Amino acid sequence: MPTDTEPSNTIKLLHLLFLSTSWGMQIWVTFVAGFVMSRHLPRHTFGSLQRELFPYYFHISSTCAFLNLTLFAMCHPSERLSEEHTTQIILFFVCIAASVLNAQWFGQVTSDIVADLHAVERSHGLGQEVGLVASESRRNLRASNPSYRQLCRQFALYHALSSLCNLCCVVCSGLSLYHLAAKLSAL
Repeated sequence: MPTDTEPSNTIKLLHLLFLSTSWGMQIWVTFVAGFVMSRHLPRHTFGSLQRELFPYYFHISSTCAFLNLTLFAMCHPSERLSEEHTTQIILFFVCIAASVLNAQWFGQVTSDIVADLHAVERSHGLGQEVGLVASESRRNLRASNPSYRQLCRQFALYHALSSLCNLCCVVCSGLSLYHLAAKLSAL
């Protein structure tokens, strides 16, 4: 039976469920799905698929982090927070902030830029090549079309910021899992 300071098994299960769902999804999307799809799908198909999937990914990630923060905070009142518990709360806050930034700003701007890039490329008969390696045709288009070159630069910037936020979430979730693993007395 749980005590005043020990959460119930249901709360523990929910916390593990949200954290493992989030981290598993982050690992799959970051290190598996994107690389596989980018190597086997036509570029525009890959870009369109990412534009559809990423809003769900960012919202699920931020929801899981928010629910984990809520459950964790409920079980650790602020007047009894240790440094270790404060660190966990900060990790959840950072993950929420990074996911929300991606869901509401970086991800959306990146998707909009991708749509603009695709439109320009389609008008030049490009985009159906498989893989993300820059083709000679796209290099020539970048060299000859200043607006396309500017879109490519904007995409690189926002994609990098989005990726940084995503990696931040992967690290925060991984550290939270490490914290939980350190508390396990048995498997």
